[in-house]
Amino acid sequence: MTMAITIKSHEEIAILREGGKRLAEILDAIVAAARPGVSTYDLDILGEHLMREAGGVPSFKGYKIKDARASYPCSICVSINNEVVHAIPRRAVLLKKGDVVGIDVGMWWPDKAKSLPSLCTDMAVTAGIGKISREAEHLIRATREALEIGIRAVRPGARVGDIGAAVGAHLGKNNLGIIRDLAGHGVGYRVHEEPLIPNYGREGTGAELKEGMVIAIEPMATLGDWRVILEDDEWTFKTADGSIAAHFEHTVAVTHEGAEVLTMA
Repeated sequence: MTMAITIKSHEEIAILREGGKRLAEILDAIVAAARPGVSTYDLDILGEHLMREAGGVPSFKGYKIKDARASYPCSICVSINNEVVHAIPRRAVLLKKGDVVGIDVGMWWPDKAKSLPSLCTDMAVTAGIGKISREAEHLIRATREALEIGIRAVRPGARVGDIGAAVGAHLGKNNLGIIRDLAGHGVGYRVHEEPLIPNYGREGTGAELKEGMVIAIEPMATLGDWRVILEDDEWTFKTADGSIAAHFEHTVAVTHEGAEVLTMA
């Protein structure tokens, strides 16, 4: 059964704004710690520590999806090179020079007045470890730009397809593979809500954007083909052809003026 698209109140968006700002600061600190020789597990420990120290709770840890045998075991996702999204941090996986690393974080943030439940924001960036190839730099830059372009398509009365069309056009213009089996989504009351926000589409199609909606826009692109495979851990998505991938994400509120990025430091 498809769930209804939710509308957040001004008070709820204020909570998401504060939590999103804190989350952006935490992600900046995790990215700064991502250096050669550091394990992805170390980054996860740091991320959880910073979230709890700030007063939040990791929204990914213990998250369960339909048909998966186990819930997600960590607090952040750290996806390297041909891993597109949702790779589980591990002690044995060490970052090295030349890696392209996507770091995805989500956090529940409480209402200080305790009159409303905690709400969650979600964001991701991709960064190079040391010197990376010119092709990888192009991938990262164009995917980040696609997120910015997708955000500019947000306004009341626009459609989900307008976002996808804008994102997809930019990625296509840059000769990148556009991931089709994964998408952005609503967020706030739950880690994943309706509507889905694909990174391709046709203008004027899909759900209408309304003031008070909160969505996570997240372009995912590759240097090769768009097809992905799911690893045996039931979480890690990799490119089917082994090509490098990039992933950027912001939580965005639909306002009467257009879009407000909530996950900004």
